[in-house]
Amino acid sequence: MGVDDVTDPTAGGLGTPRKDPPDPAAPACAGRRERGGEEPREDAAPPAQPSSPLTLESTPESVAAARAYARDMVAFLAPELSPERMSDVELVVSELVTNAVRYGTEPGDSLLVVVEAGVDRLRIEVHDPVRRTPRPRPESARRERGRGLVVLNALTRWGTDDRPLGKVVWAEIRW
Repeated sequence: MGVDDVTDPTAGGLGTPRKDPPDPAAPACAGRRERGGEEPREDAAPPAQPSSPLTLESTPESVAAARAYARDMVAFLAPELSPERMSDVELVVSELVTNAVRYGTEPGDSLLVVVEAGVDRLRIEVHDPVRRTPRPRPESARRERGRGLVVLNALTRWGTDDRPLGKVVWAEIRW
């Protein structure tokens, strides 16, 4: 490998074999197999990755947008997730975003929603500008609200991380 190869964008760098640039005429799915082991169809395009993270206004209507974003991200990151676990993901996203809208923001603030997949779990994060840590309320059978953290405890491992301009409330769902 010479000096020209180190600066050549098609070279792999020091200690790495040189790779030819991808053939623009080759189908995007070349070399991959779909689930089930069949050869991919020539016209089958890989799913497009949704934009991540998602920025939302702090409004009650943002909860539905966050659920739709989570569905899109899970379809891309973990298409094998069962419908039951997908329902859990949607419920957890709803609780996290609802709590952020009610307790972690003020009018005009924004939220950031992130969905990431690990080896055996899905991580959902909601970033808001208020550093106040979520606290469970005393249980009451008469209260119509205030069960979000109970739901998180039942379905996830969750916690909070302080940030310079607020906090992140995160939840991890195993699959």
